[in-house]
Amino acid sequence: MTNSMSTTPADVCLILEGTYPYVAGGVSTWTHDLLLAHPELRFHLVSLLPKREERKARYTMPSNVVGIDHIYIQDMPIGARRVSDGPKLFAALEQALGRMQSPIGDYADLAAIIEALRPHRDVLGRRLLLNSEAAWNLLVRMYDERLSSSSFLDYFWSWRALVGGMYSVVLPPIPAAKVYHTASTGYAGLFAARARLETGRPVLVTEHGIYTNERRIEVAMADWLFEGPTEGLNVDIWRRSLKDMWTDTFASYSRACYAASERVITLYEGNQQFQLDDGALPEKLSIIPNGIAINRYAPLRREGAAPRDGGRPPHVALIGRVVPIKDIKTFIRACGMLRDKVADLKASIVGPYDEDPDYYAECRRMILQMELGSVVTFTGPVRLDQFLGQVDVQVLTSISEGMPLVVLEAGAAGIPSVVTDVGACREMILGRRSESPSFGPAGTVTPLSNPKATADACLALLTDRDWYLNCSTAMRRRVHRYYDKADQDRSYRALYDACMALPDRRPTAAEGTSLQAAE
Repeated sequence: MTNSMSTTPADVCLILEGTYPYVAGGVSTWTHDLLLAHPELRFHLVSLLPKREERKARYTMPSNVVGIDHIYIQDMPIGARRVSDGPKLFAALEQALGRMQSPIGDYADLAAIIEALRPHRDVLGRRLLLNSEAAWNLLVRMYDERLSSSSFLDYFWSWRALVGGMYSVVLPPIPAAKVYHTASTGYAGLFAARARLETGRPVLVTEHGIYTNERRIEVAMADWLFEGPTEGLNVDIWRRSLKDMWTDTFASYSRACYAASERVITLYEGNQQFQLDDGALPEKLSIIPNGIAINRYAPLRREGAAPRDGGRPPHVALIGRVVPIKDIKTFIRACGMLRDKVADLKASIVGPYDEDPDYYAECRRMILQMELGSVVTFTGPVRLDQFLGQVDVQVLTSISEGMPLVVLEAGAAGIPSVVTDVGACREMILGRRSESPSFGPAGTVTPLSNPKATADACLALLTDRDWYLNCSTAMRRRVHRYYDKADQDRSYRALYDACMALPDRRPTAAEGTSLQAAE
């Protein structure tokens, strides 16, 4: 589980789930930039991963990273066959586990689980906690009391997955640090809450997307959770389902993380209501938007739409990984519609295409079938500060995002964007509610999976010079006002300094710990 490069206590322990340094883009880019922005601080990374396998780092680790630990979800030692007070251990676990899988689980229940495991942590593992007769009896009692109307087989595997995932996070050692900073709730947030309980050191959470919402969507769509032929059809009787158990468990992790945190940070206003709904205290909420190095892109400033730009072919670009969540196929379909109305159209798909080879192959076949081979090009990764000067409209067709930096990078160069209504995209293109004075629209926000709306919005920008110039100006002003990375770096440094100065303290579950605004 551990591959530490140093035993020296860190200033900040960053807790990351399924991202840096093994996945490029998004949260990983944010993490790498955060590390580089604070070279004087010592960081220790905890990387939570789905399974144990060979992985290639996608980033060169900065020298201020003093260690990295790997935790594999569901992976734990075999452990002892029994402990001296096994019955007492399982009796203590039962109520807290049941609450953590219900709508009321929270920080106090996590504390009870950790306290029950604490005397035996060095010898506990899969043999006793999951595969023993005591574990079986616990599972059966929880099924009988809570979900006996569901398939026992499905409950069995769900219980083992949820409880095994939790055990794999609460058993490994915690690296010493002055501050624990998690980039999400979920398992990473669970580890952070545990760090607060066990070390007394402050915790920060920065949510890019809302983890519980993403899990709710995944669980709702999961065809491996069979609920029976009458599920959802009976209007008279509501029965709690396995899907409820899954979503309630991850909501419990969020509540525990929020309760443990000094500050609950997100990137944009739209996320804060979700955080409040999931139990965050209003006085803990903060917004620290992603920022960019404006001076890197401002010199690429665009002065007008392509048809009036010296005869160069009009150029639209989607900048992102070639994976289903980016919905590259909608962009390709939009290019097919746009090709019929814009002469000499050039379209680029910019980013790595090796993450999902099957999806990449499907996209290439679609381009061939639509006879777009002379229009749409996969460029692979490029240097954006060299590439963006060739682009007239930046397009994003994703079905899920947090705060995509590419919209800001293009915007700093005065390039308008056509984006789907996901994450912070609406706020970046149309402005925050609090924006004063209002800069106006900086492009168009379209519905999900709507190639016609995407094509129409691109067409308007490519053919209406006044509209293009208005959007270009609005985006440049908004980026300069709200999205300068220097402001982001100062905000995090102020929070780190304030948290490092706090004494060790283990808050109670009901306590609303709140750090006065440092940013």
